[in-house]
Amino acid sequence: MADKSAPKSVTYADAGVDISSGDRAKERIKYLAQKTFNRNVLGGIGGFGALFRLDLQRWKTPILVSSADGVGTKLKIAFEMGVHHTVGADLVNHCVNDIAVQGATPLFFLDYLASGRLDPEVTEAVITGMAEACKANACALIGGETAQMPGFYTDGEYDLAGFIVGAVDREKMVTGAGIKPGDVLIGLPSTGLHTNGYSLARKLFFEVAGYKPSQYVSAIKEKAGNALMKTHRSYLHVIQKLVAAGLTAGMAHITGGGITENLPRILPKGAGAQIEIGSWPVLPIFEHLRTLGQVSEEEMMRTFNMGIGLIAAIPAAKFTRTKSLLDRAEEKFFVIGRVVKGDRKVQYT
Repeated sequence: MADKSAPKSVTYADAGVDISSGDRAKERIKYLAQKTFNRNVLGGIGGFGALFRLDLQRWKTPILVSSADGVGTKLKIAFEMGVHHTVGADLVNHCVNDIAVQGATPLFFLDYLASGRLDPEVTEAVITGMAEACKANACALIGGETAQMPGFYTDGEYDLAGFIVGAVDREKMVTGAGIKPGDVLIGLPSTGLHTNGYSLARKLFFEVAGYKPSQYVSAIKEKAGNALMKTHRSYLHVIQKLVAAGLTAGMAHITGGGITENLPRILPKGAGAQIEIGSWPVLPIFEHLRTLGQVSEEEMMRTFNMGIGLIAAIPAAKFTRTKSLLDRAEEKFFVIGRVVKGDRKVQYT
């Protein structure tokens, strides 16, 4: 007869961690990740460390370029809408852009997904978005971490971060060092907020205006949630064209901090930027956010991308060639300003 006074054995599941659910999710992840593999991926998913072979025949003097980022509070909207596929793509594309502006080709990507309780279906949706974006950017999804932390995250919520590594030949690095006064600044359009400014956007849409994600907003001609969930665009393919043709002296990915804080990151000493307000069409969502909060021009420009997701500095003598290349590639762009003498700051006119 069992001793009823003996203490009950406590399991990990009693603490809120479902190992079996985690195992099911990991099996789905393996399948999705393997679809992104190429001949340089050694081994599979599940080892203590992911293995990737650097093809030394492709690069003469390879420099590794890396970046890490997250999706931020855009995830809050994903939770409320039950839309998890696009945030995986947001994460990959953001990281890809960060290294591509330095001339790097993406090699591999790793993710970090943490939740209070791992939901295999949600996990699969997130990783599917990552895998598809990795495939589109010719980047292998070779590993990551999936963590269950009960009591740390609210049920139904998770956090998402990623880490990317790319390579570029030393002589082909794009650093911005060659940018000089007189260079033309061109901007490539964004799809929306991308992954930045969501703390302010959520406050204005859901607190100030009182919108629900499913509510149609006539000022932007779509539902509030759909407008905020537009996928962060990858600029890799157009960047590669510009770099291969030797047409750009520097590029800035316009993320948190807007044009105001991101463009100076590539300006050398003695150079500033003059941006002409009105030289590109500002997306309706930004104008509506401005109106809802009576947000100042200065605050808008250093919080949101305002419809410009990438800025490239083009030497004036190469502008005609650049225009021809982008027109042939059917890439929309806008001349938004010029490089001027200055102290690494942006002036708006």
